[in-house]
Amino acid sequence: MIARILKWLMLLQVLAVLGLAYLAMQAWGVASPLLAVLLALAMLLAVRALIVVRNFWESRRLGSPVPPEYQLGTMGAARLFLGELRATLWTSSWGMLRPRLHAAGTILGQGLPVLLVHGYVCNGGYWTKLSRQLARAGIVHKAIDLEPINADIEEFVPLVEQAITELCARTGSDRVILVAHSMGGLVARAWLRHYGAARVARIVTIGTPHHGTALANLAAGANARQMSRVDGTPSGWLAQLAASETPETRALITSIYSHHDNIVAPQASAQLPGARNIAFGGIGHVALASDARVLRQLLAEITIKSEVAQPPSAPHFA
Repeated sequence: MIARILKWLMLLQVLAVLGLAYLAMQAWGVASPLLAVLLALAMLLAVRALIVVRNFWESRRLGSPVPPEYQLGTMGAARLFLGELRATLWTSSWGMLRPRLHAAGTILGQGLPVLLVHGYVCNGGYWTKLSRQLARAGIVHKAIDLEPINADIEEFVPLVEQAITELCARTGSDRVILVAHSMGGLVARAWLRHYGAARVARIVTIGTPHHGTALANLAAGANARQMSRVDGTPSGWLAQLAASETPETRALITSIYSHHDNIVAPQASAQLPGARNIAFGGIGHVALASDARVLRQLLAEITIKSEVAQPPSAPHFA
């Protein structure tokens, strides 16, 4: 569904570019058709960039303090912005339009199978870069699409259960690893509440608003309301989810997050008490699952034995 929506949006953007190019030639006196198209593309890019700027501004205004060791200078801030803009453009304009995963080649069942769970208004195409890394490592993996996109998070739980059942049957494994971005981490925790921990070795969440995000107050859908945070207080659904979890449940979870997340605000909302929390800096929300540093950490979380789960000895700098 999201791929169809994005294709229509891409068509509208193409029409907008052509219309602006025509206007540039007819009303602004631009003689070259190529220059007119380039000018129109620049205007479209500027609009997309302004959306990213607005998200950064809101998330900083409503955000948590950035620890001194993660503070960014001018160049670091520029890399943060450009990295998030690039990730947003690539994901929405290519990756999610043609969602494909990479096969694990001739190696089957190298380690535990992995289920990839995307976030709000995304699809399995979000995982293209991680899928390539998993395929190279010979790790069998599968991504699900959470639809309808505006549904209650609880409605996504059966999709996770079905995918886990299929992965276990396909590989002969009795357990899987869940890797989930943003809202997907809440979906994974909701699945754990319903079905228990018998078939999951580890849950790795990336940029998940475990305690809600103020930016969800501006989004649409039942799932957005469940992720909301009003006056510093998580939604009732989030509070109930947290109350249902035991220390043993939390110990299964690794939460990877960025102190510069531009969607999760406050950024400390991604810290989950009792879980293994791993912080990064200088990475935006969409860019988290394509950043080389995070990809290395994800592969380590997926491939290390569960009992060797110690926190990193030094912070990750931008």
